[in-house]
Amino acid sequence: MESGDEGAMAHGSGTEITTSAALVRKYSKPAVPAQMPTSLSNLTKAGTAHIRMTDIKEPQTTMPIWFEQNPSHDHVPPETQRLLETWSGIPSDDVLDHVVQLREKAWKVHPYPCIGQFRFLDPSFSELPDERKEIVERLRKGQKLLDMACCVGQTIRTLANDGAPTENMYGCDLQSDFIELGYELFRDREKLKTRFLIADIFDPQSALMGIKGQVDMVYAGSFFHLWGYEKQVEVSKAVVALLRPQPGSTILGRQVGATEPLEKEGPTGTMYRHNVESFQKMWNEIGNDLGINFTVDAKLKPLGRDHQKFHLDDTTRRLWFVVRRG
Repeated sequence: MESGDEGAMAHGSGTEITTSAALVRKYSKPAVPAQMPTSLSNLTKAGTAHIRMTDIKEPQTTMPIWFEQNPSHDHVPPETQRLLETWSGIPSDDVLDHVVQLREKAWKVHPYPCIGQFRFLDPSFSELPDERKEIVERLRKGQKLLDMACCVGQTIRTLANDGAPTENMYGCDLQSDFIELGYELFRDREKLKTRFLIADIFDPQSALMGIKGQVDMVYAGSFFHLWGYEKQVEVSKAVVALLRPQPGSTILGRQVGATEPLEKEGPTGTMYRHNVESFQKMWNEIGNDLGINFTVDAKLKPLGRDHQKFHLDDTTRRLWFVVRRG
């Protein structure tokens, strides 16, 4: 979910939604979503960097079957609960109401499945614990990380809560409204020093060009899988160009995968789902094209319960990966 005014943000640009007690009580009647686009083509062409709220089409009359209409405490992972309590100072009993109200606003910005199913709350490093520690240490030493397609910026807050200096991190998304909602979700506008970029990875004139070749690590959560195979190759090369051209530069994250690789239509258009072998093969091809050696570690893990409402087949998995420049 990728999200230019060169890092500047329009404060208060998110859609206002009533946050009364009635809304909190009636989770079974969420805000009606904007219509889901059938393609990301209008998001990724150079020169059309982001969608305005006025571009969103008329609401649908029904909710997708996978939209979680009855959220409970089970939809807030324990790690995220602790993050909101410790980093954001939100009382434990208020966390669920807080994230439900935030989800309603985020759904109005763009009805991504990860918003409808509360997966934007999923921990970013549950299968990468060693890399999580490594990232914090590298950031403390002055290295830089970019959270690509950061949405509300949960990964950045996770690392900040671990002790990473927030001024050494960047966030990037197509939607400035998601970044604004991140400040609202985590209540940290005054203390967070991260610079957020509103940019399109396909736009050669975007704000990302200001950090090209200056980033040591890129976290890409639920990003590369948004496209078909050939487009993934193109996007991956563009992300590589953001890294410092030196050994140890790292791209890591997670995305939807499959036991057998396949290309299929998803809610955002054509998506290629890798297994471990196809993902490694793609990065070998990228390395050969660029004259760079990459070491690729990847693993498939089962989906959580809520994912299965959206992915009805039994072959879909979550792919975790770490790509290092040699």
